[in-house]
Parts: sequence; structure tokens; C-alpha cells
Amino acid sequence: MHDVVITGLGIVSAAGEGAEAHLAGLTSASPRTDIETFAPYPVHPVMPLDYDRQIAKKSDQRQMEPWQKLGCYAAGLALDAAGVKDDAELKSRMHLIVAAGGGERDYGVDGQILTGLRQADNPGVFLNEHLMGDLRPTLFLAQLSNLLAGNISIVHGVTGASRTFMGEESSGIDAIRIAQARIASGQNDIFLVGGSYNAERPDVLLIYEMGGFLWKQPFRPVWNRPAEGGGMILGSGAAFLVLESREHAVARGAKILARIAGVTSDRGRRQPGGVTQALKAQADQLGAKPDVIISGATGVEGITEDEQAALTAIAPNAAIYATGDVIGHTMEAQAPAGIAIAAALIAKGQSNEALVTSVGHRRGEGSVRLTRAS
Repeated sequence: MHDVVITGLGIVSAAGEGAEAHLAGLTSASPRTDIETFAPYPVHPVMPLDYDRQIAKKSDQRQMEPWQKLGCYAAGLALDAAGVKDDAELKSRMHLIVAAGGGERDYGVDGQILTGLRQADNPGVFLNEHLMGDLRPTLFLAQLSNLLAGNISIVHGVTGASRTFMGEESSGIDAIRIAQARIASGQNDIFLVGGSYNAERPDVLLIYEMGGFLWKQPFRPVWNRPAEGGGMILGSGAAFLVLESREHAVARGAKILARIAGVTSDRGRRQPGGVTQALKAQADQLGAKPDVIISGATGVEGITEDEQAALTAIAPNAAIYATGDVIGHTMEAQAPAGIAIAAALIAKGQSNEALVTSVGHRRGEGSVRLTRAS
């Protein structure tokens, strides 16, 4: 088995750009929050970015939706940090795994269809006809989740095998798990892996509000929300990591930020105490003894208290941070963002071992153990 190490990270969110901004965010009073645009639902908007720095062609920028631009930008930061941005040969064999949702809606077309449905004699026929006719092939293709991977390949020249995982929070943890397992087994030497999310969209707010998952008050820390009914505040952002075998990193003289000692994920039954039990079992499986925990807790009632109980039992003396208090809840990007922050803490000498958790708002539990590279 090969050691799997992190040699590059790129992260953007409401906290800003890069590792330093996110480490500072761990101790800030609250993240950047927009409480007006989608009232009564607060969101954590990404800090303004100069996309020209990582996506040089304006034509590429114009054809990307916001979540794709965020992902391409963070991927470029990770490649820069790993020192591989200008190595075309290495990028030609670098594998790519992306955690992504289903793209963004065309609100104009949606509005026209919904308006027409009211007067339609046969709503089913009307809906099918307009979905076929009003959405041009190019527009329809713009909704496909694997376009983020395609854009990263085009913009940054990462042209090895590519995979895209869908499935909200679980896709983020599984993207890391698969990359780690393939490197550890010797199947591949180097991966670019991560995810992105745009929270500033009426359609996703509608979806999660229909499920009763959203927080509808001014910002409160994640751990405090269950006492007031619970809920998550979505955040826009992206996080990508360059993972490689230790031998590969050493051979090319790369700086190692942290080692991924293990990744585990599950989809346990959501019953009282189920999350507590799952996280304790995962920590035992990983042999985790963290001095820092980076939690992807949502703030949703029930599972958040369960997770807090588990983390206190796993490491009673560890410092516990919720990424939701730094970047908001970024769905597919939540686990990669937590790992990026944990790796930055280890690289700065502020932790020897970190545990990153990802508990989905509805389903899916995952844990990642990171240690110092030595």
C-alpha cells in the first residue's frame, strides 16, 4: 500500500480565496452573509473573484455557469499550489474526479412553461412539447454535471481519466475515497479531486425549503441552531485537492502538506442516535485520535446534536470547528473543503492529526483522517 499525500489545495468561498483566508475564518465571528437577496433565507455568497487569473479566455468564462467557474478557479489554484500548472506531461496523465450537482436552471424558460401550464388543455402534452422545443440542445447540455470536469480539462489541460460523482454531500466524500483508494493500491500516482457549488439560486433554495432543511433567521453558529429549530445556510464555493502517492511527490520534489490516512463513508439509517453510532464506528475504523476536528455539520435538527455527541465522545480534548461557520453548507464541495482546511492546519503546524466529517442533510455519513506527512 502507498501513502497518499496532499500536495496542492485550492479553495474559494465566503471566507475568501486560499488557505490563509480560510484558516482566519475558523476564528472569525461569522462568515460573509447575504440576508436580503433571498429573504428570509440567508446565504453565504462567495467573495468576488478575478476569474481571469485562472480562466484566461473570456469565451470560456461566458459559456460556464457560476458553479463551473468556481470549480475551474479552485482547480487552478490547487494545480498552482502543487507546482504542476505548467507541467503538460504530468497533467496529461493526471486523473480527475469531480463531485457536482445537476447544473443550473434557465429561469426564463421555466417561467414561460409554468405560465403556459395554467391555460393548457393537456398539461402533460404541453410540458413535454415545450421541454423538447424551448430547450436548445446546447442549453440542455449546459445542465450536465460532467461539464465541470470537461471545463477543467479544457482550461487547465488535465486530460487523464475523468469521473463525475453526483449525490450531494456523499458525492464529495466518495470522490476523495475513490481517489485515495486508487492511489493507495498503486493504480494511479496523482489525482485532482474536488467539488463546487453555487448557493445563490432560487431553485436550490426552493428545493431545500420544501424539505424543511433551511435556516430562516439571521446567522447563528451551526451548533446553536438546533435549539431554535435547526436548519442549514447554503454557501457558494469550491475546493480542489491534488492527491498523489508519497513516492511520486518525493520524486518530483513536491511539498507535502498532509497525509490522508484513511477515508470511510456509509449511508446508515437515519434514526435517533444513528449518526452518533455511525461516526463513532468510522473513527474506530480509521484509528482516529485527532487534536482537531473539522465538521461538515449542517445545523439541521437531530443529526447535528447527534454529531456533536459523537465528536465529543471521539475526541473530548480536540478543537472542533464547523465548516458551516466559515463557508456555509456547500453540498458537493463540503467534504473537499473540510479536507482542504484540515490539510492547511497540519501544514502550518497547528495540528498533528485531524478528523474531517461529512454528515449529509438527509443521508450519507463520511469521515477522513489526516496526519502529518512525516
